[in-house]
Amino acid sequence: MAFENLEVAYEDAVIIVTINRPKVLNALNGQTIDELHQVMAEASSSDSVRCVVLTGAGDKAFVAGADIAELAELTPVNGSAHARRGQALFGLIESLGKPVIAAINGYALGGGCELAMACTLRLASDSSKLGQPEINLGIMPGYAGSQRLPRLVGKGRALELLLTGAHISAEEARLIGLVNRVVPAAELMTEAIKLARELAGKAPVAVRAIIAAVNEGLEMPFSQAVVHESVLFGLVTSTDDMREGTNAFLEKRKPVFKGS
Repeated sequence: MAFENLEVAYEDAVIIVTINRPKVLNALNGQTIDELHQVMAEASSSDSVRCVVLTGAGDKAFVAGADIAELAELTPVNGSAHARRGQALFGLIESLGKPVIAAINGYALGGGCELAMACTLRLASDSSKLGQPEINLGIMPGYAGSQRLPRLVGKGRALELLLTGAHISAEEARLIGLVNRVVPAAELMTEAIKLARELAGKAPVAVRAIIAAVNEGLEMPFSQAVVHESVLFGLVTSTDDMREGTNAFLEKRKPVFKGS
C-alpha cells in the first residue's frame, strides 16, 4: 500500500507504521486519519500481522496534535463529525484484536496523546512530552481524550491535565500510568520492535480475548465483567493454540502458535 502521509514497513509478523509529516510535527489532518484507518483495517484483517508499532517521523514528535489549520475552520455542524471521524479510527485501534504499541518519540500532545492512549501499550523516549493542551485553544479533546485519560490515570489527575493544558515529561507520564515504559531515545524503536516481536509470538486468539476482556470489561459492572471473562476463557480453551501451549509446557519446549 502506498500512502502520502504514512510509511509502512513489515518485519515478519510486525507492521511498523510511521506518521510521516515531520514538517508539521506529524500533526493529524483528515487525510492522515483516513490513511491510518485504512492501514489499521488491513492489519486487523490480515492473518500475517500479529502486532503493530505506531510512531512518528523524525525525533521531535510522535504526533504534536491535530492539524490546527483544519480545526480553525470547524463549525458546530462539522465539528462533531470531525470528532467522530477521529474517534472511529481510535476505536478501531483500541479494539484491533492485536497489540498496537505506541513508540512515542517526542511530543504527543492533543490528538497525538489521544492516539497514544488508544494504543494497547505505550513506550516513550526519555525526552518525550505528553499532554492535552486543547484548553489553550479554547476547545476540548474531541478524539475521546476526556474519556480515555481518566480511565488510565484517574479522574483527579485527568482533570488537572485537561483543565491546565500542561505538558508532562515521559517519566511523570510513567509514574501516573499514562505510559508503560520510558527508554532512552536512541533505544526507543529497538525496544518497541523487541516488545512487538515478543507479543507477536503469543497465541493470537488468546491475545484478542485478553484485549476484549479488559476493554469491554472496564465498561461493565464487575459481576458482568467476570461472566464475560468466563465466556472468553471457554472459547479460548477450544483452540488448537491452547492444546499447543499446554502440550509444549508439559513437553518442556517452546510453543508455536498458529492462531487457530
